[in-house]
Amino acid sequence: MKSAIAAIFFVAVAGPALAQMSPVGLWRNVDDKTGEVKAEIRIADSGGALAGRIEKTLKKDAKPDATCDECDGDRKGKPINGLEIIRGGAKAEGKDVWEGGRILDPENGKEYRASFTPIDGGKKLEVRGYLGPFWRTQTWTRVQ
Repeated sequence: MKSAIAAIFFVAVAGPALAQMSPVGLWRNVDDKTGEVKAEIRIADSGGALAGRIEKTLKKDAKPDATCDECDGDRKGKPINGLEIIRGGAKAEGKDVWEGGRILDPENGKEYRASFTPIDGGKKLEVRGYLGPFWRTQTWTRVQ
């Protein structure tokens, strides 16, 4: 009986903390050049792979009806708000990094290989986009 109570206590207390070391959640990204908050992105687990959508744009000059005119395929002409920008990515064995996904930059329509690494106890997320041997890393902040 005591072990069952201890297990319930552990899940109740540690469960939320463990869940934070995952890219799943709501994040804010920042423009690399201006430092302005650009958008809120919700990342979800979709059958063991990541899926992320722009929940809302936050840039001052953002048009509420803006579409992804630079995008290709099924995302071309779709509204920026609600646009799926992260597809795929699974947790690497033995590491707190999700690899093998793709991320879309809706400003230029380009899609990059991506990895996602929670840092700072899960309060921040390093999002790295790769194009060949080159990469760029952004640090996103978890929305509480």
